[in-house]
Amino acid sequence: MATKRKVIITSAVTGAIHTPSMSPHLPVTPEEIADAAIGAAEAGAAVVHMHARDPKDGRPSQDPKHFEPILAKLKANTDAVINITTGGSPHMTVEERMLPVATFKPELASLNMGSMNFGLYPMLERFPEFQHQWEREALEKSRDLVFKNTFADIESILAIGNGNGTRFEFECYDISHLNNLAHFHGRGLARGPLFVQSVFGLLGGIGAHPEDLMHMRRTADRLLGDAYQWSILGAGKNQMPLATIGAAMGSHVRVGLEDSLWIGPGQLAASNAEQVSRIGTILEALNFEVATPDEAREMLDLKGRENVGF
Repeated sequence: MATKRKVIITSAVTGAIHTPSMSPHLPVTPEEIADAAIGAAEAGAAVVHMHARDPKDGRPSQDPKHFEPILAKLKANTDAVINITTGGSPHMTVEERMLPVATFKPELASLNMGSMNFGLYPMLERFPEFQHQWEREALEKSRDLVFKNTFADIESILAIGNGNGTRFEFECYDISHLNNLAHFHGRGLARGPLFVQSVFGLLGGIGAHPEDLMHMRRTADRLLGDAYQWSILGAGKNQMPLATIGAAMGSHVRVGLEDSLWIGPGQLAASNAEQVSRIGTILEALNFEVATPDEAREMLDLKGRENVGF
């Protein structure tokens, strides 16, 4: 009897794209972020992708002191793979962005595979009122902002991961990022199996048309062959449609309030768990099985939760 394909669901719990004023459901404090991640794992996410915020005003933070209580609670309450960001925020230095991964040595970390324009300013038209001044300023500054991820930056982050056994979720926002990944893979610095997260629909990166998704897949196949595991991230309203198309084409999927605040047209998602449950239902309808954390560890060749630094 044929076995069903297993699909890894990643839940991106909170992040730098959305701000606290955009949704009352966006977790901000360490307790809220940890609880949201645990809920997502209980709903079926094998991987939880973690950012942290300063609980005083919700500003994105890479200070390890803001990660520590989140990670401690997760380690005690879930066996999900914990994936820590090295992206942080486009407004941070690369040195700031590296700190949590260097400190906590997770099984998995995100890594942006190239510099890019990162335009969030159109959100100013949709969200006219903000609780904190930094929110408006961060969106406005994205008109004249390059999210810096140079070859030297990528090499530095890869060296940290390779030194402590951390593997990477390689975030590819455009075709050039796949070429960059192939370059580092060819040099032996990016080690397989490569976990390629194709990101669609952010201003400055590739679009969110199904043809863009197919172009990404064809290019990844040509450059990386069978050395990679593919996952789909659709921003905003593109989250569920592109995850569904990607899954039908053989991908894993990523959902969560970092990437989209919505569960339907004009309807805010109440939690990360709600989005995970929705994509889980879709995967089951497509006759796929949702992978467990240990199955994800095996597919991605991770070092195991007992070998992290937290």
